[in-house]
Amino acid sequence: MATDRSLVIVEDDASFARALKRSFERRGYTVRLCDSVPALRDLLTDFAPAYAVVDLKLVGGSGLECVQALHEHDTDTRIVVLTGFASIATAVEAIKLGARHYLAKPANTDDIEEAFGRVDGDTAVPLTERPTSLKNLEWERIHETLVDTGFNISETARRLGMHRRTLARKLEKRRVT
Repeated sequence: MATDRSLVIVEDDASFARALKRSFERRGYTVRLCDSVPALRDLLTDFAPAYAVVDLKLVGGSGLECVQALHEHDTDTRIVVLTGFASIATAVEAIKLGARHYLAKPANTDDIEEAFGRVDGDTAVPLTERPTSLKNLEWERIHETLVDTGFNISETARRLGMHRRTLARKLEKRRVT
């Protein structure tokens, strides 16, 4: 791991961000917090983190924009996306935009720190058939559309042909925090 232990945490859940910050500070990291894409862009004017933990779903924006901004700022930044709304589509996009790893919540500091250290893929991962249920297909389609609309719930519901409240209930049901 890099000797520079500067870390930015982009998370709009203030209590979770503070807990994660304390945990990383106990491990010797210098941690800065921000809660949005504009706040991250401002932070990057005078702070160059070696590591970043980015929540995928932020109020008023997408963590994918943060991944892109961090990667453009410094391609060596080790970025881990942490989300309660994991989907194949967002995982692929996060990696394409420069994330090192993609973790579903709940994840602890050990999981995140291990993800920072992963440089290469793991060819030993077992290739198994994953039976795809209709619920999983629906969940993945919802998240693909959410990404396409910039996480706009109303527009996503319109594109999927469902009522906005129905979509909000489906998203709340599967929430993992």
